[in-house]
Amino acid sequence: QVQLVESGGGLVQAGGSLKLSCAASERTFSTYFMGWFRQAPGKEREFVAGIRWSGGSPSYTDSVKGRFTISRDNAKNTVYLQMNSLKSEDTAVYYCAAGSVVTSRDYEYTYWGQGTQVTVSS
Repeated sequence: QVQLVESGGGLVQAGGSLKLSCAASERTFSTYFMGWFRQAPGKEREFVAGIRWSGGSPSYTDSVKGRFTISRDNAKNTVYLQMNSLKSEDTAVYYCAAGSVVTSRDYEYTYWGQGTQVTVSS
């Protein structure tokens, strides 16, 4: 059973930065693509960013382009989300997910972490 564990969430002021980590227990054919999702209070879950273990261009939702950067460390089986210029609108629970295809659709992902809270104050 593949396990994903997020960390790095917390409270930060608007304009500040935060770096999230997602540690995977293993990499297999079913964890080809890693994605970050978030869910704000009263809103539906949305795709934030995604990346392949094998390389290629990462994907981002328009609202975070230029501010967030997704990266990976294959030796550590870990994916990161560097979040800069944070806004109050970024406040949400952030989830790490893994799937076998490149997609922004949440139902295509097989494995999910438990989430980490990010709160941006102003």
